[in-house]
Amino acid sequence: MKPFSILIVEDDVWLAEQYSRVLSIAGYESRITLDAAAAIRAIDDYCPDAIVLDVLLTGDTAFALLHELQLYTDTGSIPVILCTNLAGELSIDNLKSYGVDQIIDKTTMKPDDLVKVLDGIFL
Repeated sequence: MKPFSILIVEDDVWLAEQYSRVLSIAGYESRITLDAAAAIRAIDDYCPDAIVLDVLLTGDTAFALLHELQLYTDTGSIPVILCTNLAGELSIDNLKSYGVDQIIDKTTMKPDDLVKVLDGIFL
C-alpha cells in the first residue's frame, strides 16, 4: 500500500522540515511548499491526500488557497489541517466549508500531534 501523501504549506522552512521529518517517521510521504502559489502548482503535480497549512503565509494567505481549492471538485475534497499561531481566533465550524478538518495551535502542539490528526483522518 502506498503511503499517504501530505503537502506541507509553511513559510518557516525549519518548521516545515520538522513537520516533514515527523511525518516521514510515521510513514507518511510529504512535500513542502513555502507559499500559496507554489502550493497550487504542487497540488496539480503531486495530488496530495491531505494538506497541512499555515494561515499566515508570505504573499497570499491560507484563505486564498482554501478558496481556490473549493473551486474544483477534485481539490475541494482534500482534507486540510491548519497549523497556526492564530488557533484561538479561528472557529472550526466557520472553516469546515473550506475543507478544514482540524486546527492545531502551533504554540502548544507537540511533534506527534500532527501525526495523531492525520492518523484520525486516514486510519
